[in-house]
Amino acid sequence: MADAVVTRAGASTVSELCIVKKPSIMVPLPTAAEDHQTKNCKALVNRNAALLVPDREASSRLVHEAIALINDKEKCKELSENIAPLARPLAAFEIANEILQLVKK
Repeated sequence: MADAVVTRAGASTVSELCIVKKPSIMVPLPTAAEDHQTKNCKALVNRNAALLVPDREASSRLVHEAIALINDKEKCKELSENIAPLARPLAAFEIANEILQLVKK
């Protein structure tokens, strides 16, 4: 039901956002192992599929960025359209299938 999402950038979250095609502002957790959340987020940002606000800037920028995004219907549409092709709705099936193929070898 959300028009847009403000979230961290863990793999499960990124995957779910791709499936539901929601425009998002991601605030990667800087203490995540090997800074993987920033890498996850940048993969989307580089495809114009999400926005990034660094954690250290969240207190000064996040509310402004969220309001600006909600009020920019074209940007929301653009982010939604760009994140949609990244979805892998059959990922669990594909992984299980790959495991079965490896076991057969």
